Amino acid sequence: MATNKETAPGGVPSKKPAVKSAVKLGVFTLMIMNIVAVVSLRGLPAEAEYGMSSAFYYLFAALVFLIPVSLVAAELAAMFPYQQGGMFRWIGEAFGRKTGFLGIWLQWVESTIWFPTVLTFGAVSLAFIGMDHMADSHLAANKYYTIVVVLAIYWVATLISMKGLGWVGKISKIGGIVGTVIPAGLLVICGVVYLAMGGHSQMDFHGNFIPDFSNFDNIVLAASIFLFYAGMEMSGIHVRDVKNPTVNYPKAVFGGALITVLIFVLGTYALGIIIPAKDINLVQSLLVGFDNYMAAFHLTWLTPVIAIALAFGVLAGVLTWVAGPSKGIFAVGQAGYLPPFFQKTNKSGVQKNILLIQGGAVTLLSLLFVVMPSVESFYQILSQLTVLLYLIAYLLMFAAAIYLRYSMKNAKRPFRIGKRGNWLMWLVGGTGFLGSLLAFVLSFFPPGQIPMGSPSVWYIVLFGGVALFVILPFVILHFRKPSWVNPASNFVPFHWQKDPESQAKLAEAQKEFEEKENQAGSI
Repeated sequence: MATNKETAPGGVPSKKPAVKSAVKLGVFTLMIMNIVAVVSLRGLPAEAEYGMSSAFYYLFAALVFLIPVSLVAAELAAMFPYQQGGMFRWIGEAFGRKTGFLGIWLQWVESTIWFPTVLTFGAVSLAFIGMDHMADSHLAANKYYTIVVVLAIYWVATLISMKGLGWVGKISKIGGIVGTVIPAGLLVICGVVYLAMGGHSQMDFHGNFIPDFSNFDNIVLAASIFLFYAGMEMSGIHVRDVKNPTVNYPKAVFGGALITVLIFVLGTYALGIIIPAKDINLVQSLLVGFDNYMAAFHLTWLTPVIAIALAFGVLAGVLTWVAGPSKGIFAVGQAGYLPPFFQKTNKSGVQKNILLIQGGAVTLLSLLFVVMPSVESFYQILSQLTVLLYLIAYLLMFAAAIYLRYSMKNAKRPFRIGKRGNWLMWLVGGTGFLGSLLAFVLSFFPPGQIPMGSPSVWYIVLFGGVALFVILPFVILHFRKPSWVNPASNFVPFHWQKDPESQAKLAEAQKEFEEKENQAGSI
């Protein structure tokens, strides 16, 4: 996203109340989980164009987005430990079921739009398996090659997901290490060794750290950096499994954020060192950077190996994400928010109809290659639409966290932002809200650095896409029927549902959770 999306955003609702693990997470373990969940290398070229000032954007986005998302999500997750739904729950408790459904709907739609962008990066990686650099570059820029590879990988991942996800998690973990962590470290090491060997840097290290804000184009393209950090809210679901969460969770968040920022900054600088800013391509430059370093070290045989590793990382992440977000919308749908057609499963219990609809949407989005002037422009416009939709969900999450401080002021908060009063929540949540709002507005402007073809296509896709996907969930709920509720659903009611049946279910779920938590604590 970008981000390495290995875990379904907003949490995946389950049919049983959550059970607290007897194993407590330490600071280091949770910190590593945060890093692996967020860090992805495919977005580095977008920021490498800014040279030294790219670090400013990374730090700014971390302060006004990454850290607020992590802390706010931790408080919300701790408030509702046995109520399923993630963002659907958090937003719905504050603003009602319709707005909550909008939040989780946007997360699912955002992940669906994300597939063509991340798979475009995977297609480019595969193009560089060859040993002819010029031929590889031409192949990577070919729209027809890209669309075939994108759809082939996606539908293979979908067919695998249809058979169940018992072994997909292991592949995703291995892919995260092989396709993200190791290449990130290698890229930074290459930059350091290259300079130590007397290599010429294409980046001006005497450049300004503070960007030139008089040039509006310098701000627009950088708005996509917020999506680099998207997904950190997932760590909030583990807050009750952390030793001394009030002290240790913030440590893990800030430690993970620091390492994440360092990887992004140093990785971006490493690309800037080996590739002139004017030659940077959003899709190809990561592979070109590795290729140039390997050529300088006379290790060109390693380039195809790195390309395969990066492609494997993409495939591993996609395998998880093909089913992950759709599982969340599926479980919420079973609670009566989607028609029975969307609740159909196959013999493996996988939400087959949602996966097929998701696949159809990915296929249609991929056909935008035909009307966009280049692979790069296609990549950028879908990335921007992804940012816009995800940011709406984040805006709702920040607003919900602040609102719940007043509507549920007496609720238990095992992890709380600020020991007393609400001023720190206003500061953290307000900063996250305003930062997300700024990125949201900027994301509508086409970046001047990239040839986007007709501006009308850009605006139609973004404005039309946002309007369509925001309106659709309300249309669905307008036709909602009581018969949509699946009898197998064990969805815990909202706290504001005061009817006796809902209150009884809520009390029963809370009692069962507390009993299992006590049992886990005695192990």
